[in-house]
Amino acid sequence: MNGVVVIDKPAGMTSHDVVSRARRILKERSIGHLGTLDPMATGVLPLVVGRMTRLAQFYTGAEKTYEGEIRFGSATDTYDAQGDPVGPSQSVELNVDAVREAASHFRGVIQQTPPPFSAKKIQGVPAYKLARSKREVALEPVTVQIHEFDILACDGDRARFRARVSSGTYMRSAAHDMGQALGCGAHLASLRRIVVGEFDIADACTLEQLQSAADSGELEARMIHPRRLLPSFPCVTATEESVSKIRHGQAVNLPEMSRARWIKVFAGQADLIAIALRVAGTLFHPKVVLLQ
Repeated sequence: MNGVVVIDKPAGMTSHDVVSRARRILKERSIGHLGTLDPMATGVLPLVVGRMTRLAQFYTGAEKTYEGEIRFGSATDTYDAQGDPVGPSQSVELNVDAVREAASHFRGVIQQTPPPFSAKKIQGVPAYKLARSKREVALEPVTVQIHEFDILACDGDRARFRARVSSGTYMRSAAHDMGQALGCGAHLASLRRIVVGEFDIADACTLEQLQSAADSGELEARMIHPRRLLPSFPCVTATEESVSKIRHGQAVNLPEMSRARWIKVFAGQADLIAIALRVAGTLFHPKVVLLQ
C-alpha cells in the first residue's frame, strides 16, 4: 500500500503509538509521520505509507497551525498540563487586552528555547531523558517564526489562542514564556493541531474510522489524492516512454516544465511515480522514484 492518510490523533497516545496502530490496521510495515505531536495534543498527524515515506524529506519545513488554551498562574516543569508544578500557584483573573499585548511580542522571527522535556538532543542524548533523571538540561535558543498568534478569548485564568508557526516551534515554550512575560507563570493546558502543510483537520479520520475503512475495503477513500500532495510543485503527466525512463532513474526532457525547479511526475491521473528536479534547461532528473 502506498499513500498518505491523515489521522486525528487522540489525546494520550504518542505519535509512535499512532504509527504502530496504523501498521496493524493497514498491514503495512513501512509507515512514518510528518511531525510529532506530544501525547497530550490532538489533531492532524499525516502518515506516509509504503513508498510514500520517501516524501517525508519534503515536509521537514512544513508550517503548522494550532488551537489551544494557556493556563496562567501555574508553571510546570514540562511547560504543559502533564508536568509537575514549579513554584507556588497564583490566583489570576486575565485581562484580554493585556494578554493580547503580551502575545504580540511573540509574533515574527524570534529566538525560542525548547522545553527541557523535548526530543532536542544534548550531546546526542534527548533532553527529556536528562530531564527525567533530574539532570541539568541546557538547551540553546533556536530561531523560529510565529506567523500568527491570536488570543481568541480569556476566561478566568485561561486564554484560548490560534497560532500559525514555522516547523520547530514549541507552543509549550510559547505558553511558558507568556507566563514569564506577564509575571505569573503559565503552562499549555490543551493543544489541537488543525493544519500541517496542505493537510487540514477536515482531511483527518480517527483510528477507529481507519479500521472501519480497512474492514470494508474502502481504504482508498481515506487516502489523500496524490495530486493534492506538495501543492507548490507543479504536476506533469508523462508519456509512456518518459515513464519508463523515470522508473529506471533516467533523466527526461519535459519542455512544458521549463520554469519549474521541482515537479511531480504522474503516469495517468493518480499514479505519482516520481519527484523530479530540473538539472538543465528542460531536462529533469528523478530524485525520488515512488513507483517502479
